[in-house]
Amino acid sequence: MSTENPAEETFISHLIELRDRLVKASIGILIATAALMFWPGPAHIYDMLAQPMIAALPVGSKMIATGVIAPFLVPMKVTLLLGFVLSLPWVLYQMWAFVAPGLYTHEKRLVAPLVISSSLLFIGGVAFCYFLVFGRVFAFISEFSPSSIAVTPDIENYLDFVMSMCLAFGAAFEVPVVVVILVRMGIVSLAKLKEWRPYVIVGAFVIAAIVTPPDVVSQFSLAIPMWLLFEVGLLVSPMFVKLTQAPEEQV
Repeated sequence: MSTENPAEETFISHLIELRDRLVKASIGILIATAALMFWPGPAHIYDMLAQPMIAALPVGSKMIATGVIAPFLVPMKVTLLLGFVLSLPWVLYQMWAFVAPGLYTHEKRLVAPLVISSSLLFIGGVAFCYFLVFGRVFAFISEFSPSSIAVTPDIENYLDFVMSMCLAFGAAFEVPVVVVILVRMGIVSLAKLKEWRPYVIVGAFVIAAIVTPPDVVSQFSLAIPMWLLFEVGLLVSPMFVKLTQAPEEQV
């Protein structure tokens, strides 16, 4: 005769389901990373990541590696991160499949758009940083570099800088999702957020000054999109609230 009560059995079954979903998500990341290892390869992936910096350096200049295994380890890190980004839809699907059975219909209408939009906004922020910001920032910095200095960035320092910038822009592009959640959960009203608009604009520039290099180009490149995305959140949140209401909330 089993000594486990239904609550314990349910808890264990949830743990098993969570383990299976985590394993499937990890397998997806490993498959994407393995595919990138064969094509285009870690070296080519890092060359692509370094292109904005190389374009701003004097002709013929290259980066340097001060660590013994850095020429191997850094491209491998970049490949793993890119593999995670490419497999993000699969990872998010596993998250969704785990929580979906316990949600009501109106809650599913709430979670699914947030998961999809937050992932797309994060990827959009990273793409915005890479394609539009890096080139301008590096060119701006190179213009102020004294001619007596040989600019030869270390690849590990460059990777740290790129990852921190991409993370900052990816997180900043989540502003509409934050606004929608605040309004939908009733934490802050839409009218109150509109009243806070001047403080939000100032806060965007303060955050940009903290997380970006001390140059005007990168600070404006982060602060202005944050402000505009806040405005997008104000426009979208009423429609989102209406579409995700429970039947008893609708009038």
